[in-house]
Amino acid sequence: MPTTPATAANSSSNGTADAIMLELVDENGTTIGTAEKLAAHQAPGQLHRAFSVFLFDEQGRLLLQRRALGKYHSPGVWSNTCCGHPYPGEAPFTAAARRTYEELGISPSLLAEAGTVRYNHPDPASGLVEQEFNHLFVGMAQAELQPDPEEVGETVFVAADELAKRHAEAPFSAWFMTVLDAARPAIRELTGPSAGW
Repeated sequence: MPTTPATAANSSSNGTADAIMLELVDENGTTIGTAEKLAAHQAPGQLHRAFSVFLFDEQGRLLLQRRALGKYHSPGVWSNTCCGHPYPGEAPFTAAARRTYEELGISPSLLAEAGTVRYNHPDPASGLVEQEFNHLFVGMAQAELQPDPEEVGETVFVAADELAKRHAEAPFSAWFMTVLDAARPAIRELTGPSAGW
């Protein structure tokens, strides 16, 4: 993994990973503290900062990823291109670009802010809770994907009319439709009316 000021601050001097800390926020998205990642997701959940990325190809198809089976939260389900949490003090835009590269091996050729959404989604399978103030980003994926198998089990580009069928047939993350619906105005602006988003 590339070393950045944020990743360096979250690694110990001997190269082993410390506990991953998240930024806790109030209902307005103002930082109020930090919490360890797993603790922040244990019921009833602590409201924390997150991000969601939606990347599209030149045909206006959305890049979906199936989360790796080894992930402790929502393993093996389909979700948006990339999602995660900024480190404390890390800008959401920087975190979104960083995690897209770490998970998928690409840097978006365009990445734009698409608003925020606040939600509370329990995951019945794990008992974990997503209490998130989520920063949304849309952009373009124009490079060859090189997914990290520890993070990503599978990827696929889907057109708007294919998504409903796929969503009905396969498990998706609890937060997927919430973040997609919140990002739709920016997605339509990016992809144009003919893409059908």
